[in-house]
Amino acid sequence: MMRALWSAASGMKTQQDNMDVIANNIANVNTVGNKKIRAEFSDLLYQTLRQAGAQSGADSQYPTGLQVGLGAKLAATQRIFTEGNLQSTGNPLDVAIEGEGFFRIEMPDGTIAYTRDGTFKLDSNRRLVTTDGYPEADGITIDETAPNDTIVIASDGQVSCTPSGGQSTVVGQITLARFVNPAGLTAKGKNLFVVSDASGDPIEGNPGDDGAGNLSQSTLEMSNVQIVEEMVNMIVAQRAYESDSKAITTSDSMLEIANGLKR
Repeated sequence: MMRALWSAASGMKTQQDNMDVIANNIANVNTVGNKKIRAEFSDLLYQTLRQAGAQSGADSQYPTGLQVGLGAKLAATQRIFTEGNLQSTGNPLDVAIEGEGFFRIEMPDGTIAYTRDGTFKLDSNRRLVTTDGYPEADGITIDETAPNDTIVIASDGQVSCTPSGGQSTVVGQITLARFVNPAGLTAKGKNLFVVSDASGDPIEGNPGDDGAGNLSQSTLEMSNVQIVEEMVNMIVAQRAYESDSKAITTSDSMLEIANGLKR
């Protein structure tokens, strides 16, 4: 009876974790470049009362074992890197990646972080930076006399602008990074990821080369979270949580009946 109580309690805990993941997905439904997270579960240890294949007689064996499970746990949270919908913005500094790859961002400590968020802006030095002011790692600077509407970011990552009274000039090249296992990247917040042992080293190259995606100017990649899917997952999690709570109350009722045998 006590096994049922603890097993159901572990089930309620996993569904709480599941709801945390679902709530985070819904909260980031409008986050540019966001990738949804999927909660994955595994069963806990089993109490083995009889091994499969144990001798049941002189010349016979039990064809199946006798095991009682002890519940479930949250095993992993996997980020799903499917491409989100593209949205045209009309802003020349907005860039989306069509296909695989990440923008390379230089952090204050000199390390490189990676993002799918292409909402770039210009800082006081006319550098291409993220919303938080971190510069794009290729060090692209726009001429101070070039209007923003003259900035052109080609599909292969070449950046050019037209200074006032001058001709179009190439000012830099955006390079992308790909990973053997992007799901192994570590999220650091602010739409940024960093390398981990699981992700492998970055494979850097120009957009369109060696499997890297192409760039699309004046476009943003929106979150790949599907609200309807998350609402269904929420209903399933709620009902599973409710069923686990019913198992606890049923086990408690059975213990109450056992305690009332002697009166």
